[in-house]
Amino acid sequence: MSCKVGMISLGCPKNQVDAELMLARLHQGGYYITNDESSADVVVINTCGFIDDAKKEAIENILEMGALKNEGRIKGIVVTGCLAQRFGEEVKAELPEIDVVLGIGENSDICNAVAAAYKGDGYCKIGDNMNLCFEGERVLTTPRYTAYLRISDGCDNCCTYCTIPKIRGRFRSRKMEDIVAEATRLASRGVKELVIVAQDTTRYGEDLYGECKLSELLDGLCQVDGVKWIRMLYTYPDRITDKLLDTMARQEKVLNYLDIPLQHCNGDILKAMNRKGDRESLTALIGKIRAKLPDVTLRTTFITGFPGESEEQFTELCEFVREIGFDRLGCFPYSAEEGTFAAAMPNQVEDEVKIRRAEIIMDIQSRVVAENNENKLGSVQQVIVEGYDDYIKCYFGRTVADAPEIDAKVFFCTEGVGLADGDIVKVEINDTIEYDLLGALKVEE
Repeated sequence: MSCKVGMISLGCPKNQVDAELMLARLHQGGYYITNDESSADVVVINTCGFIDDAKKEAIENILEMGALKNEGRIKGIVVTGCLAQRFGEEVKAELPEIDVVLGIGENSDICNAVAAAYKGDGYCKIGDNMNLCFEGERVLTTPRYTAYLRISDGCDNCCTYCTIPKIRGRFRSRKMEDIVAEATRLASRGVKELVIVAQDTTRYGEDLYGECKLSELLDGLCQVDGVKWIRMLYTYPDRITDKLLDTMARQEKVLNYLDIPLQHCNGDILKAMNRKGDRESLTALIGKIRAKLPDVTLRTTFITGFPGESEEQFTELCEFVREIGFDRLGCFPYSAEEGTFAAAMPNQVEDEVKIRRAEIIMDIQSRVVAENNENKLGSVQQVIVEGYDDYIKCYFGRTVADAPEIDAKVFFCTEGVGLADGDIVKVEINDTIEYDLLGALKVEE
């Protein structure tokens, strides 16, 4: 079939990996992949359905592609991903622009779905989310030097605000040998940075091996030739062990970067979220991390306005953010998601209060970042080159302290030295601009 397929993938890196697996299946099935959705015959929209804003973004994209379909510029629309898994029948009924809705457990059927959409045949196929396929070739949608490496999917934590267990299913790990084999293939294609993702990275292996095997997995990945940086996202605080921290300290390839979604520091709020810990235990954990990894970069996320959050509990969160001085932080107003325990809790906080509290946290964090960046002046940072900005005539990239897509940039001049995307160089920092750093290439003498 002579059919061009465009892909719009929304949401988290784990969803992006799903998209890359589907793109590979389409390529193997003889379809031509285009980056320009407006020139495609069929557009696949791989949706996120985690919170209201994500659902709105997905629907906006569906309506935008629907307009192209009504104009005759594209022939069909396939909707996949978390929104499809969660609200498939409803989405198909309410958005007639869609031809096919495919749940995540049916991603392996993507070629048939595109063929049906191309012919104008519509259907909705949700299936069992536990059938989500992890293995196979991928068409990378990241820059050639970096790739996400999914080590597990699903979640058993059952936080009261979260829909992920219902959407993605129970926690399940990939076999260690399959992960290392995929990392080897990625490295052979020029990937230098592996970004490890899962719903709960620190739980890796418990279901397959009876205990967490993340440290052993990291040791295996460090043996892959060509891989220079290994970065972990989505590590849970109560599973960050001495063994893991010792592995990070011992293995040079494993970056001293920890993304720990804490969500709050007040013990009562965390208990209501069905999460462990309190301010005292979290402060102790962070102290231990920094003692073992003195140059660690800590990233976290918080939720403001969770049901029942008082002004006193919010004040405690503000104090905690100031006290800890996280390197990277995101804060989001609580979103009451249909079907979650938290959505039915009493004492829901008004939207304007939730939003105002999130803004206050981010204002505090902006001052923390400004101080942290000032402390980096005169330092030399390892930077992976991401490109050249023709407007300001300098290169840009990321330090070991910056994850792709979500963290800051470094802009630096090279005095005529040419660099390629993916090069890892040393940059001396000489200025800051908001969250980003400015510097100059450090030439080895």
